[in-house]
Amino acid sequence: MKQTALNRMHHEMGGKMVEFAGFEMPVQFEGINVEHETVRKALGVFDVSHMGEFWAEGPKAFELVQRITSNDVAALYDGKIQYSCFPNGKGGIVDDLLVYRFNAEKYLLVVNAANIDKDWNWVVKNNNQNAQISNASDSTSQLAIQGPNALEAMQSLTTTPITDMEYYTFKIVEFAGVKDVLLSTTGYTGSGGCEIYFENDDAEKIYHAVLQAGADFGIKPIGLAARDTLRLEMGFCLYGNDINDSTSPIEAGLGWITKFTEGNDFIDRTLLEKQKAEGISRQLRAFEMIDKGIPRQHYEVINENDEVIGEVTSGTMSPMLKKGIGMAYIKKPFTKLGTQIFIKVRDKKLAAEIVKLPFYKG
Repeated sequence: MKQTALNRMHHEMGGKMVEFAGFEMPVQFEGINVEHETVRKALGVFDVSHMGEFWAEGPKAFELVQRITSNDVAALYDGKIQYSCFPNGKGGIVDDLLVYRFNAEKYLLVVNAANIDKDWNWVVKNNNQNAQISNASDSTSQLAIQGPNALEAMQSLTTTPITDMEYYTFKIVEFAGVKDVLLSTTGYTGSGGCEIYFENDDAEKIYHAVLQAGADFGIKPIGLAARDTLRLEMGFCLYGNDINDSTSPIEAGLGWITKFTEGNDFIDRTLLEKQKAEGISRQLRAFEMIDKGIPRQHYEVINENDEVIGEVTSGTMSPMLKKGIGMAYIKKPFTKLGTQIFIKVRDKKLAAEIVKLPFYKG
């Protein structure tokens, strides 16, 4: 298994370590529920150094990134970030990602850990423009400091103002005495905060500084399990669960990152434009349990006549709502808000209701 630069510290701090995307990662420290609530009410720090980072540079960089991603890169400005996906040429999704614009000839693409090799091969294969591309995944570490107190706590580690930064923007700052740290107001929790990128050699120094700066604000180290429950309460898609090579961004409710603007000739544009115009037969929808029960991936969704109308992609017991929540691809006639559906949990038929995202509105 691969290890992040913070692996030794995770062991020392009592992290319960598991294999994830080829890395040994902490799934939890103190416990899922307490870690989840810490992020919602105060702040927590996640090691997400397993994520992938690709650079696209030079005069052809914009052309490449515009072609391989579904969102409109032309809408970006220096210091702005965009959520997007790589369409796979067959109506599905290679991966979802973040696109950072440094300038007109320099972009950073941040991809999922499990898909680094697959994504890199995809970028290389489609680099017909001969843009300058490089894979910095192995040399880059990343921390996500998330929660309502995160930016205030981290302000003590940099002289650059960060507490008033707009959502989905970034700055290059000196942070905890380390120069050229990328700090972005992004995250996967819906509770605010930032993500920071830096060289592996600076990882332990920065992690110590983050824990120290956050101590008075209630910071805790957070594992991957709470990362998943936090993202699900917001209805954020997880690659491999809610989106994959056989799900289209239109089906997944990602039409907002699929931009059919003039001149945006991205892979699969014609196919996805047709899908949007003609409609789709299934849709990714959020649901809350009415009956007591915890929905899990691959559980069948049925109607009152016991006919299969869908399949659960993600599900959990919401630590904040204290009820079962989930997402599922559901046949179109049953996707309206308020529609009652049923989840087959083992041999039981448990009632649920189609709801609007996010689940948690704290």
